[in-house]
Amino acid sequence: MKVYDAASIRNVAVVGHGGCGKTQLVSALLFAAGMVNRLGLVDDGTTVTDYDEEEIARKHTLGASLAHAEWNKTKVNLIDTPGFGNFFADTRAALHVADAALVVVDAVAGVEVQTEKAWHAADELALPRLVCVNRLDRDRASLDRTLESLRQSLGRAIVPIQLPIGEEKHFTGVVDLVGLKAFTFPADGSSRVTEGPVPGAMEAEVAAAREALIEMVAEADEGLMEHFFEAGTLTSEELASGLRKATADARIFPLVCTSGLQNVGTQPLLDALLAWTPSPAERPFKAVSDGQGVTRGTDEKAPYAAFVWKTVADQFAGRITLFRVYQGALKSDSTVTNLTRGTQERLGHLAVLQGKTQVAVPEIKAGDLGAVAKLKDTRTNDTLADKAAGVAFPPISFPEPVLSYAIEPKSRGDEDKISTAMHRLEEEDGTIRYARDPQTHELLLAGQGQLHIEVTVAKLKRRFGVEVNLKPPRIPYRETITARVEAHGRHKKQTGGHGQFGDCKIRMEPLPRGSDFEFVDEIFGGAIPRQFIPAVEKGIQESRLRGYLAGYPVVDFRVVLTDGQYHDVDSNELSFKTAGWLAFKDGMSKARPTLLEPIMNVEVYAPSDYAGDLMGDLNGRRGRISGMEPRGQMTVIKAQVPMAEMLTYEQHLTSVTGGRGSYHMEYSHYDEVPSHQQQKIIAAAKVERGQAAEPEA
Repeated sequence: MKVYDAASIRNVAVVGHGGCGKTQLVSALLFAAGMVNRLGLVDDGTTVTDYDEEEIARKHTLGASLAHAEWNKTKVNLIDTPGFGNFFADTRAALHVADAALVVVDAVAGVEVQTEKAWHAADELALPRLVCVNRLDRDRASLDRTLESLRQSLGRAIVPIQLPIGEEKHFTGVVDLVGLKAFTFPADGSSRVTEGPVPGAMEAEVAAAREALIEMVAEADEGLMEHFFEAGTLTSEELASGLRKATADARIFPLVCTSGLQNVGTQPLLDALLAWTPSPAERPFKAVSDGQGVTRGTDEKAPYAAFVWKTVADQFAGRITLFRVYQGALKSDSTVTNLTRGTQERLGHLAVLQGKTQVAVPEIKAGDLGAVAKLKDTRTNDTLADKAAGVAFPPISFPEPVLSYAIEPKSRGDEDKISTAMHRLEEEDGTIRYARDPQTHELLLAGQGQLHIEVTVAKLKRRFGVEVNLKPPRIPYRETITARVEAHGRHKKQTGGHGQFGDCKIRMEPLPRGSDFEFVDEIFGGAIPRQFIPAVEKGIQESRLRGYLAGYPVVDFRVVLTDGQYHDVDSNELSFKTAGWLAFKDGMSKARPTLLEPIMNVEVYAPSDYAGDLMGDLNGRRGRISGMEPRGQMTVIKAQVPMAEMLTYEQHLTSVTGGRGSYHMEYSHYDEVPSHQQQKIIAAAKVERGQAAEPEA
């Protein structure tokens, strides 16, 4: 395959709400560009980018995947992203390495929750965007209604550069408002396209829409605005150059029209991506140099620097590392430096991805996306760079897990297999956690929600042959203190020969939420020898992680070690570790401990008819309603609700709205549990765990 330079590349993340047709659209774009010989269908499991067995079975994208189309001597890298909130971290990662986003919106549903989330994520990165109104062949599809929804939710800078020819099942093509050409498509879904003049019946509509486009482009540039006032319009050349600049600056977001399923509007969409989105050569990248943020241009002659944005755990090929080269070039069969880990990596055969298919290339130049298999130490968020490059890349921040389940193997002896398989899946997905509970010794799997956990368990079975049972979700409660106290721990044990002696005095102080734990050493005059102070901290650390009230970690407090005593012969690390534990226990008994629970930001998207019932239900779940926004026939309800009250919400929402409602939640903060709820949680924990045993001295 040809190696492309930065000016001949477009990196586009295809984003939008689940079910808006992103994967089908990518499939149609690949077919239109001649990259595949038939139109893959989501319903048949034959698309290029949904190749995982779980994605095929569920008919939804569950992880970002990469494909490319070669169009008019340009390589268009298309990153197909998930549209479910549980998997949004992959969407964020894709936006991180893209130079533009294609925001896909369903022509019937309009803007939905994940559409907004993807839009705001692109805003944070100042990414240029094209908006694609897709599935215009559906019953009740409407460009006007969708455009109203878009402008109401995402801003008035969204402007059509195409109009659809025909409506619903009669949608057969598009009119390009810049070039004033019509493109029509056959009803058989083939990749043939016919170019012609604007249909006579649409001339007035096209003239009005083009005038609105010209005004929007003129508004975005002072020089063009002056010319517009003088001449009353813009020339085609001024319109094109002004639109391209305003789109690259994220001041205007052109809108196009398609049907991925019927393969209508795909070639004009590829043309639009080439015409209006910037190449990597035109878009400087941000990096870190000597601890300072810097902006650099894409230069293939500079020393190499690349960023790893995703890792795939393939059961046959092993670990596949996906990266973007920002400057220089990576070459097959070469050795590179992993700056993040301070190690050397041997690159084998470099490849560009077409879904799961790897196409070998001799090198990957600045601006391009590539992959390599079987790197030893490299993980997601690592920087591969020559030290002479002088840059590193800040990591993508992944959300913390919001829900935990206990898992147990169905077959005895599978625990080791679970551990190996989960380690591979954790490399692939930075939003899951797998660990053993130190109190109950249960294996805990934590993720972004119930669907996320279910998909992870299904991957365990399909890829690694490990079957597990899920136990009810565990809420990650925390404990904290509410008073400043002095405490004392003294451990003295005399047996034959050497005894054990350790004595420490501490001060415990509450800290603001989210501070976790601090240990401060204020020992003067050698009251405790320096070599034993880490043992005191270790005793406190181990004790706080075991909890005091209900076995949950104690957080948001500071321990100050103020004084102590030691014995020349009998003092040792174990003695001071135990003294630290006793001091912690003494302090907790006086510091008015309390339980904290995770509070979630919840957004519910449902038909307006159900808004009253849904708000009442959220109030009943101890939720605090923070806002309500009408969106056409739909309403978005925003609230903060304790996680413990949201475990059954999915089933309730589906039941109340007949499956027409959806919701998304993400962690917000920890807050104190009401006292009557605390008693229930503590009692349940005591029944489940039994009283915590004291550590052996």
